[in-house]
Amino acid sequence: MTVRPLRAHELDDLLALYAHLHDTDLPLPPRAQVEAVWTEAIGNPKCRYFGGFEMGRLVSSCNITLIPNLTRACRPYGVIENVVTHADHRGRGWGRRLLQEALAFAWAREAYKVMLLTGRKDDATLRFYEGCGFSRQGKTGFIARPA
Repeated sequence: MTVRPLRAHELDDLLALYAHLHDTDLPLPPRAQVEAVWTEAIGNPKCRYFGGFEMGRLVSSCNITLIPNLTRACRPYGVIENVVTHADHRGRGWGRRLLQEALAFAWAREAYKVMLLTGRKDDATLRFYEGCGFSRQGKTGFIARPA
């Protein structure tokens, strides 16, 4: 099990893996726009995309972004998104390993907390995140979307 930050040339592998994230998603914009977003993301030292590789093939990923903060002694907080494992590789510890790496990234940069939202309601998924160190207790998450 190899986990490391994704590299610029691995964009297409990541996009293919994202097919296992949502049953349906909005279509991607033109390739140049996708590449511009990717270049911005991997060039940002506060943003990290981690990938899990089996025999050189990307099978799992998540990303974390650290947000500058003026409270909590100016320590940043993190947000983890897009936790995904290829359907053929689930249940083997990939998600847990990636989240460990993302949390280590945050703690090494003195983040005071890391947040993760999931749209999944099944108890197994919620227990999985709790087993990775996240808590359902203490805060309530809200999401706003454009009209």
